[in-house]
Amino acid sequence: MNRIKCILICLGVLIMPGLMAQHHVFVETESFHDKGGWVIDQQSFAVMQSSYLMAHGMGEPVKNAETTVQFPKKGKYKMWVRTKDWAPYPTGPGKFQVLIDGKAVGPTYGASGSAQWKWYAGGDVNVNETSLKLALKDLTGFNGRCDAILFTDTEGFTPPNGLKELSAFRRKELKLTDKPKDAGHFDLVVVGGGIAGTSAAISGARLGLKVALIQDRPVLGGNNSSEIRVHLMGDIDKNHYPKLGRIVREMDNGDPGNGNPNAKEYGDARKIAIVKAEKNISLFLNTHVYQLEKENNKITAVIGRDIATNQEVRFSGSFFSDCTGDGTVGYLAGAEFRMGRESEAETGESLAGNKSDDFTLGTSNLWASTRRDSTSSFPELPWALQFSDEYHIDEAQSDWQWETGFGNFNTITQAEEIRDHNLRAIYGNWSYLKNNKASKYAYNKLAWVAYIGGKRESRRLMGDHVLNQMDIQEGKFYDDATVTATWTIDLHFPDKKNSQYFEGNEFFAGTKHIKVAPYTIPYRCLYSRNIENLFMAGRNISTTHVAFGSTRVMRTCGMMGEVVGMAASVAKKHRTTPRGVYQNHLQDLLSMVRDEHTPQP
Repeated sequence: MNRIKCILICLGVLIMPGLMAQHHVFVETESFHDKGGWVIDQQSFAVMQSSYLMAHGMGEPVKNAETTVQFPKKGKYKMWVRTKDWAPYPTGPGKFQVLIDGKAVGPTYGASGSAQWKWYAGGDVNVNETSLKLALKDLTGFNGRCDAILFTDTEGFTPPNGLKELSAFRRKELKLTDKPKDAGHFDLVVVGGGIAGTSAAISGARLGLKVALIQDRPVLGGNNSSEIRVHLMGDIDKNHYPKLGRIVREMDNGDPGNGNPNAKEYGDARKIAIVKAEKNISLFLNTHVYQLEKENNKITAVIGRDIATNQEVRFSGSFFSDCTGDGTVGYLAGAEFRMGRESEAETGESLAGNKSDDFTLGTSNLWASTRRDSTSSFPELPWALQFSDEYHIDEAQSDWQWETGFGNFNTITQAEEIRDHNLRAIYGNWSYLKNNKASKYAYNKLAWVAYIGGKRESRRLMGDHVLNQMDIQEGKFYDDATVTATWTIDLHFPDKKNSQYFEGNEFFAGTKHIKVAPYTIPYRCLYSRNIENLFMAGRNISTTHVAFGSTRVMRTCGMMGEVVGMAASVAKKHRTTPRGVYQNHLQDLLSMVRDEHTPQP
């Protein structure tokens, strides 16, 4: 028998199992044609190299996400589903099913007891047609999530789960090449479409620069968008240079407060319309920058991936501005940065601690309920944080204090855990109010809960000047003074009462506002000290942790963006670097800041 088998192999008649044609059908859920009520979450791209779909229904099951899948041939396939149980005690809240041609296949997912992302076997699927309809059916409305689905006809194949191996597998199955689509060359590539980045793009474009504005969400505004809903703070009418801030004013939709249930109050459409009206700006929404190219200490290009389609795009440029908040571009480029608190010995600041540590201000997920004409119920949730008569938060809408982080979590690598902790607090507290304070909240219903986290602090990229407490409180006016900042030194910490009940897992903040007189931020804080063509604007500029407590608010960050656009135009004109602008062409920049020859919109 073995002799016959060997002969057949030599003749090519018998194909060994390991040599059989392998067919993998890999489906990224964020690429579903119809997302239904599911939403795309890309906040953990830095650690997952992928986005995923999430059923964010605030306790009510959302509409199915659906797509059509093409198979290379009919036959039997084994299905794998990559998911997690995001709150596994005692049973997961995020249950969902996978439907094929309308019928549930495999087990119920999202309640396995495992808090880690991994592949779950979904059993055998008989594919009788080469095209079938695939759907995700949410069963709870409580943030079930699915990263990808794999169908394979290869016996014994298990998809990889390690980041390096899985990333390579994704690229292969998605047919992502080493040559992404070319978006072209730009004078200024702005990464991050918050108030700082959008202001930088508009400022540069109005000065004649060809600008790419890249944002990883479908809306602009960052923390001031309808996805996060934080109001704009900081004054623009107390400037040493009064005209600085007019771009910020154009985008300012008034003060709707924090967590307003009316999404329109945050002016998403207005911001996008302003940008699209600029002929020199190419806007790229839903694009997450995660790679870059360098020559020595100069960035030559960044590469972004569409968070829905996974199409990759390359942006080459002369200058780049990191307005990501997280300092993502700077980090990828090897820019010097700090994260956490310095010690008093390092900075000489009286407000700094005795030793340096990893403590950062946290991330907020705001929420709101609205009053309805009829009563509504909300389930008791054993997997959420538990509240009592002794401790609960008696309010119908959140404010900024709903904040998780404080050094217990890394705001970049643990963004998903932070958001999920906030959700467990929000849903747990709301469950308590609905079931124990019915006389007050019976007619209230959750109207909105943010699933995108509003970050305060992560990396700070180091420039030729590091703004500190003394600069602020003494009102030092350097020769390159630009943006005027007015916000207090506002450093958050865990609320004391919250710590009594949730020590180590706080989600509620306190602060002490230390008032300051209007002061200026030197231009040297707005470019990298070691990456020669990198600007930055926003909460990631060159400051100490203490000074950051004042510079981080959005109107102030927007004015930084305006200055970056001006500085980039000066750098292009004189064929120099951001540092060269300071060293040799500072008066050109300051004349723009003073509005001596800045074009009007």
